[in-house]
Amino acid sequence: MPTYNKLVRDRITEIIEATGKAFTTRILSEEEYLIELKKKSFEELEEYHDAETREEAIEELADLMEIFHAFAKSHNASLEEIEAIRHEKAEKRGRFDKRIFLNEVMD
Repeated sequence: MPTYNKLVRDRITEIIEATGKAFTTRILSEEEYLIELKKKSFEELEEYHDAETREEAIEELADLMEIFHAFAKSHNASLEEIEAIRHEKAEKRGRFDKRIFLNEVMD
């Protein structure tokens, strides 16, 4: 029997149950949840990094967006609040549109 020990989407247990398999779960504390959500974000980012096709990349970006939504909710922040901060930082520091790669800064 595989051991996962990781945060999963809310309906995964229903999907497993529909296959007739048994499983165990537990509900995380708020502190544990944030730790596991951070781990999950790295897992999803790695899957995006390893994507080989446009379709795979977009699917992984959707997973990252779901994680992003969960992060916002866990910090009692609205997406509008985060977007406003993102916009403000983009105005002050720019975006990544020009693909600038900084090699070094000399004194």
